[in-house]
Amino acid sequence: MRILDKYIVSKYLTTFFVMLLLFIPIGILVDLSEKIDKLKEFEVPLNEIVDYYLNFVWYFGNTLYPIFVFLSVIWFTSKIANNSEVTAILSSGISFNRYLRPFMLGATVIALFAFYSGMFIVPEKNKHYNEFQYKYLKKGKKSRETSKIYKQVGDNDFVYVSSYNPTREMAYDFSFEHFEGNTLKYKIYARNIRWVNNDSIYRLTDYFKRSFSNDNQIIESKKLVDTLFSFKINELSTLNYMAETQNFFELNKFIKQEKESGSPLINAHLLVRHKRWSLPFSTFILTLLAVSSSSFKRREGMGVNLAFGIITAFTFVFFDKFFTVMVSKSNLSPFLGAWIPNFVFLLLAFYFLRHAKK
Repeated sequence: MRILDKYIVSKYLTTFFVMLLLFIPIGILVDLSEKIDKLKEFEVPLNEIVDYYLNFVWYFGNTLYPIFVFLSVIWFTSKIANNSEVTAILSSGISFNRYLRPFMLGATVIALFAFYSGMFIVPEKNKHYNEFQYKYLKKGKKSRETSKIYKQVGDNDFVYVSSYNPTREMAYDFSFEHFEGNTLKYKIYARNIRWVNNDSIYRLTDYFKRSFSNDNQIIESKKLVDTLFSFKINELSTLNYMAETQNFFELNKFIKQEKESGSPLINAHLLVRHKRWSLPFSTFILTLLAVSSSSFKRREGMGVNLAFGIITAFTFVFFDKFFTVMVSKSNLSPFLGAWIPNFVFLLLAFYFLRHAKK
């Protein structure tokens, strides 16, 4: 690696991590100022607040790090351009493509870290972050769908409940249908179904079973029945944020199960998986755009580049949030919802790169 490469890579990474260290405390203070009244109202223990903000750091950093990438590159590239260092580099016979190489190397380091943390570290932090939110800050808001649930729980088994209480591990107006091919073989009804943890069984109240054999029907009715099913009670309704708490391997398995069960949240789960790939890739796009747009000295000084950087970075986040909402509120493909911001900014990056090379 040449001296030039080491110089640019070290500048890139140092500026990025310094910016993270500067903005994360600001993010914590802003979040705390918004939530302090609720924290006092519910008398949240100090140790839980500290734990919440340790998890918040990862959530905040993972969500907004593309902004820090873009601003970091804009800042230090504008600075060396203002000192005529870029002009000297390009005048020495180094092509713009060669000049870009150390920037892409720095982006690779950050993207790999973002990919690993997004797949294996952040999900665990998100779990505790969301649990705290629903325990203290979003009281009254549903963390899962609990009414009129209809799910496929096996290759041939379907379950319906009118309502589900996850705290009591109990569901009401339960029905269970078992098919062989396209033929219904039996159907079970119960006023309620409850998981008895001590005995590891399900207890059905006002049990009624109708079995079909050729043209015959067999009816069985009991007040109470203890039995077993192949599904777990908490699988009736998964947490809305469950996908965000799964690591790479767990998420793939979870999405497969949700597809088979016909979950209404499948698009949201797929969006989470696509964004875990698209977000690290955005590091390269934003780096390319930042270098191409700020590598030349301007008469207006660094202020113009920084203003452009702030506007562009927050526009990227706006696009990201906008298409996330579009996936949940419309039939937009989760793949497009995750990747459209990257495609749009890649075109913008190529436009600036073309002019930079001239």
